[in-house]
Order: sequence, then C-alpha cells, then structure tokens
Amino acid sequence: MALIKEQYSRISLARLCGWFGITRQAYYQDSYRQIEVGIEESLVLKEINAIRTLHPKLGVRKIYGKIDPFLKSHQIKMGRDALFDLLARNNLLIRRRKRKAMTTMSKHWFRKYPNLITGIVPSRPNQIWVSDITYWKINDDRHLYISLVTDAYSKKIVGYHVADNLEAVGCLQALQMAVRTLKLILGSRLPLCHHSDRGIQYCSNQYVKLLQDNEIDISMTESGDPRDNAIAERINGILKNEYLSAYQVESIKEACNLLHDVVGLYNNDRPHMSISNLYPNFVHHNQVETTRLWKNYYHRKTVVKEESD
Repeated sequence: MALIKEQYSRISLARLCGWFGITRQAYYQDSYRQIEVGIEESLVLKEINAIRTLHPKLGVRKIYGKIDPFLKSHQIKMGRDALFDLLARNNLLIRRRKRKAMTTMSKHWFRKYPNLITGIVPSRPNQIWVSDITYWKINDDRHLYISLVTDAYSKKIVGYHVADNLEAVGCLQALQMAVRTLKLILGSRLPLCHHSDRGIQYCSNQYVKLLQDNEIDISMTESGDPRDNAIAERINGILKNEYLSAYQVESIKEACNLLHDVVGLYNNDRPHMSISNLYPNFVHHNQVETTRLWKNYYHRKTVVKEESD
C-alpha cells in the first residue's frame, strides 16, 4: 500500500487530469467553487440559525421566503430543494408531531347557529373571524387552554387568551380583545361574521350577547369535520408546533407572557403561503391583494390541479 501511494504521489496533476478528461484549469476552478459553496452554505446556515432563534420550528418553505432577500444581497444561488438538502445534511429539518385532545363540548342546551360561511372565500380583513380553543401541555400532568380569534383573510390573530380551564370566560376575553380592534376603525364598519364550532363556550349567553351587541353575525360548524373550521385549526397547530412546544413554562403568568410574545412574532414576522408569503399584520392593515401559494391535498383523488391551503 505504501508503494502504491508513493507511485501516485509522483504522478503529475496534468496526467491525473488527463486520465479523467479534464484540464488543470477546470480542476482548480472546481476546487475554488467547492470552497465558495462551503462559505455560502455557512452563511446561509448562520442566517437560518438567527431566524430559528425567534421561530424555533419554522418550516423550510417559510424560511426560504424569509431568507430570499439575504440570498439576493449576497448573490447566492440556492433553490428551495437545495435548501431542503442543506438543512437535511445538518439535521435541521423539523419533524411534525400530531396530538389531539378534546376541547369541544357540543352536547348542551344552548342555541346552535347555522354555518354561514360555506363556500365563501374572504376578500378583505374583518369579513370573517374564526375562533377555536386548543390545549397546551406545559408539563407531564398539566394542560392550559388557549382561546384564539383569527381574521380569515389576513390570518392575523386579533384576540387571544390562555387559561387553566375550559370555562367560557377564556373565549370571552379573547373575543373582547378582538372587538377592541374594531373600535379603532374609523367610519362605518362593513359586515363581519364570527365562525366557530358548536362548543358550549361559543354558544353561551355571554359570548352570543357580545357578538350581537357588536352587530357581528354568528356562524357555526355543522359537523365534526375539522375542515369546517380549517383556518382556526391551522393557526392552533402553528402556535403549538412551531413556537410554544420549544419552551418550558411553570406558571399561568409565564404562559401569558410567552403567548403574548409568540403572537407578536406570528403576526409580525412569520410569512404565510396563503397570503403571498407576507406577514398577517401587514396584510391586515394594508389594502393588499394576496394569492395562495399552497395546494390542497384533501381532494387530490378527484381534482387534478387545484390551488388551495
């Protein structure tokens, strides 16, 4: 083996290049390019780590949208597939975990309202609000419950509250926060519809009265299919899987502070493919027309090409 190594060490670079059908110039160019690629990848990874500091479990597609200006300013040519490969090689891909807990209690005596938003695609902010409750497991034996009100057009969370129980007061406080945002709108208000499941919290007298007092139409799901309130379900997953699961909290006070910070990041710094990769707060407060950049896979067997969320 030592003799073989000694013989190869005496072979000139020109002869080696000749064996493989390349020139010395091409060899050096490839070597320099490999060094350049290594530097570029290091820069990209550093930028991604900075993003993940605030958005611990942000997916690759969202990251690609956020670093696009960085890539252009540094003249780095890297497509989304190449970014996937780079993160995979560095063990930075996020694995999704699915959990399910029952938060809807629909067997009650309160009035249930019909679904008013079937087939409607919102065309402006404050046209449709969607509400839901999701659980938040903070340790082995304790859950908290987050109530959210989200604008269906901009995907902005306009109201939120966290509590240690499923009583209606948590949902009511989230709705009160959302209603206060309407009071900031000058002039006449356009029609607004509030959509939720048929849980007892949303059918309670106090919750319904607050909606009626503010002239907000009431809409509710008519089945247990999560697609009937898909936007709300999606926002729940984003907050828990991309943000809250990355932190440990020990008290309701810590949970409130963390949720406040996370909602701020979500509204102001997380791009959405359903709104042209823009930020919810920007879309909500500006006259922006958006397009959906994702596909719906629920109907893949029956629809050949369909753009949806």
